[in-house]
Amino acid sequence: MKEMVNLDLSVARVHPTAIVEPDVRLGARTAVWDNAHIRRAASIGEDCIVGEKTYVAYGVRIGNRVKINAFVYICTEVTIEDGVMISAGAVFTNDRHPRAATSDLQRLRASEPDEHTYPTRVREGACIGANSTIGCNLEIGRFAMVGMGAIVTKSVADFALVLGNPARCVGYVCRCGFPLLRSEDGHFPDLVDMQCRECGLTYRLEKSIVTELAPNDAPKV
Repeated sequence: MKEMVNLDLSVARVHPTAIVEPDVRLGARTAVWDNAHIRRAASIGEDCIVGEKTYVAYGVRIGNRVKINAFVYICTEVTIEDGVMISAGAVFTNDRHPRAATSDLQRLRASEPDEHTYPTRVREGACIGANSTIGCNLEIGRFAMVGMGAIVTKSVADFALVLGNPARCVGYVCRCGFPLLRSEDGHFPDLVDMQCRECGLTYRLEKSIVTELAPNDAPKV
């Protein structure tokens, strides 16, 4: 029988086949779908969706209004901020020197975090594409977009669009997700103002750093 601790079913919906371990915290109106597994001491905020067969490891911190699709693996030492989208089949990692056993192969290595366990943070509003793999000891920037199938080995800048293996920056995207600027060879102007054709928000790209512009600073188009 599943044990559910700190879980108010009147405000969070949990499928009967999901496993929610002790000391898990689920925010109001969060939904956990079938066969998901949330380990002890994980924390998930309000208005989140945890898709079917997704695994959330112990101690993981997830903010509010986060969408996690099916078959996602989120390991220990991962922090996900508000408004993040994690698409189906995405995988996080936390060990750069993984081994199952000790060097003499006589004992299994412990699964608890140690000095080789590295953190990863996904900043607010970012999107992680389907079947992508996220390395460790890095950061996915605010409103960045990781394309489907990408292998991320380095930190991703705010608003950057990264694709491929290893993932590289090929453009920048708006808060709404639509493209602002694209360059297949990865070369961009040192200074350029950008405006989203979908929603009208404006930005400035200066030496690979994107800043959001106030209406009075917006480029004239």
